[in-house]
Amino acid sequence: MELNKIIRPNNCRLLKSNTKTEALLELIDLLEQEGKVTDIEELKREIFYREQIMSTGIGQGIGIPHVRFAGISEPVILVGIKPAGFDGYESLDGEPVKMIFMILVGGEQHKEYLRILSLLVHRLKDETFRTSLTSAESSEAVYAVLTGESH
Repeated sequence: MELNKIIRPNNCRLLKSNTKTEALLELIDLLEQEGKVTDIEELKREIFYREQIMSTGIGQGIGIPHVRFAGISEPVILVGIKPAGFDGYESLDGEPVKMIFMILVGGEQHKEYLRILSLLVHRLKDETFRTSLTSAESSEAVYAVLTGESH
């Protein structure tokens, strides 16, 4: 499994949202437009329920909201970038979350989820990579950085 095969250009965005809630909804809206999810309202409930349990802000400007969701058949990663950060997105290190990587997998795709998370975290450990993402000036540039078309 490769991230480049899961991340699609239309799922990478420079987000307009200012708050965590708005940002998560803006990302979910990308899926709704594609019609890839059987019950978008249930997906919203699952994502926000997961965030209530514990914030997915893992530090270094990164948030990784994630769910295993029966209403989706293949793994999806939605990427939202906002260099100024999102209000109200608590993070383990107290720093603002500037990059959101929403991981959605099918209800029984636990191994796929762990593999995606591992690949993503491995890439995000690289400070130059993170800086390139938050410096991207367009959604296309975000996709190019993620897929290695520029760096």
